[in-house]
Amino acid sequence: MASIFTRIIHRELPAYTVAEDERNMAILDINPLVLGHVLVFPKVEVDKIYDLSADDYAGLMLFAQQVSLQVQKAFPDKRVAMAVVGLEVPHAHVHLVPISNVAELDFTKQRPSFTPNDFHQCLERLKQA
Repeated sequence: MASIFTRIIHRELPAYTVAEDERNMAILDINPLVLGHVLVFPKVEVDKIYDLSADDYAGLMLFAQQVSLQVQKAFPDKRVAMAVVGLEVPHAHVHLVPISNVAELDFTKQRPSFTPNDFHQCLERLKQA
């Protein structure tokens, strides 16, 4: 069965797409730690990030770096944290999270709710960055 990210790549499911190239995709997390939380993943479906080929891993990290610069410009008063957890979705991915302190990077805490309008405004902010 295809992962949720593969279904997004194939446009079977909607997503707020931040950036995309031939090998990778970045979308807003729909259950974010904070607004601006981006998920970056390869288009090749592998469960664990370390299962990627060296070339795909390097490409993913370079793509994540480009997207993190976009997040940094959109949220200039924040630091962009990068995390690889690998527990919820069986498709390698990187979290980019604009934070002010390490407590904001707590994946176990209750997450805030945002409206579709919040996501659209955030996406526009990222695309203009």
